[in-house]
Amino acid sequence: MNAAQIHVEVAPELALFVPHARRSGATALAVDGVSTLGHVVESLGVPLTEVGTLLVDGRAVAVSHVPADGEAVAVRPVERPQRVPGAPLRFLLDVHLGTLARRLRLLGVDTAYESTDIGDPALAARSAAERRVMLSRDRGLLRRRELWAGAFVYSTSPDEQLRDVLARFAPELRPWTRCTACNGMLREATKDEVADQLEHGTQRSYDVFAQCSACGRAYWKGAHHEQLEAIVERALSEFAGDR
Repeated sequence: MNAAQIHVEVAPELALFVPHARRSGATALAVDGVSTLGHVVESLGVPLTEVGTLLVDGRAVAVSHVPADGEAVAVRPVERPQRVPGAPLRFLLDVHLGTLARRLRLLGVDTAYESTDIGDPALAARSAAERRVMLSRDRGLLRRRELWAGAFVYSTSPDEQLRDVLARFAPELRPWTRCTACNGMLREATKDEVADQLEHGTQRSYDVFAQCSACGRAYWKGAHHEQLEAIVERALSEFAGDR
């Protein structure tokens, strides 16, 4: 007796997750009549965080659908901008995405970040407890069921990573309002309040300061400000108009 088969077509945007032989057109896949379509899609290598609509013979189905012999399945990517209902939009990044975390914070986006490897179970638990979207390049982490929500970071370039996250989730941008070190909120500060963090040259040259209300770190328009300003201006010009 021949095994039941379905024909699966994965959208080009998701092709990097699947074996080369399955990247073009519909390909046959054996099914057991028990496993859900979500499990089948994950077995191909596609994290469900990246899947939008699942079509079976042209009709949308849930990931809990159990595919039957002969069905034609189309796997589509998430729609953009992606909405994450049920909580304010905020993120959690793993240890490998420190630069992206600092840039999101620079833009005023609520971004938690683990600077040490605390392990997938702990990351997933924090995502659930704080209702944060987990951003990672670790497909195994994104498959953990306890995640509140998640998204794969496709590029290794910080510029491309930031552009992709902003395009996908369309977060509200409030530049210069968060501490890039700890994610706390910034407030205006006097020179006297932050004097213990300033070298003599900085004390002479600058008069406008901000301080993190959480960790106390001081900020001013120092040597790297032009580089940071360029990141902010580029993000605002590309994405602020869509909000």
